[in-house]
Amino acid sequence: MPKRQRQQQLSRLIVDNPFIADRELSRMLKVSIQTIRLDRLELGIPEQRERLKLMAERSYDAVRSLPLDEVIGDIIDLQLDRSGISMFEIREEHVFSRTGIARGHHVFAQANSLAVAVINDEIALTASADIRFIRSVKLGEKCIAKGYVRSISGGRSKAKVEVFTYVGEEMVFQGSFIIYRSAGEASVERGIEDADRD
Repeated sequence: MPKRQRQQQLSRLIVDNPFIADRELSRMLKVSIQTIRLDRLELGIPEQRERLKLMAERSYDAVRSLPLDEVIGDIIDLQLDRSGISMFEIREEHVFSRTGIARGHHVFAQANSLAVAVINDEIALTASADIRFIRSVKLGEKCIAKGYVRSISGGRSKAKVEVFTYVGEEMVFQGSFIIYRSAGEASVERGIEDADRD
């Protein structure tokens, strides 16, 4: 493939998936990692870590439902009561020592904390979760969780949030969470106060 065509394709791949690693790009474009790095330098495209940092610095809604340091993974994008994206790299402390496979509770924790973080409320707690592990996640892999608020019901006291976790293009986990939120309580209390005044 000619250099110009390869660089155009490289740019497109990175625009489509800013989380993509040089190793994956080299496999997709069938060139060495060094060639990918040189192409990125020529095109002025920062490395994956820098791209993620730039995305994280972009303006996004602040997490309200829990302290940011209690979110499992790095929040990359967040629109409260709509959607969110987080990234979590599997390290030594997250895997079984014999197999190098991530312990399931870490993958679940990333998805669960994103489901809570996307809620626009001071108090948001997981009421229930229907989850499915699709494949094992291994040491060194980066989990990209994407969460979507599907509905808010019960006088705004509950929200349904779906989370899909990917490694590269492959889905590795999916979960459907019912999140309890205190907004419903506030509207009920306001209704009682209004009724007392009448």
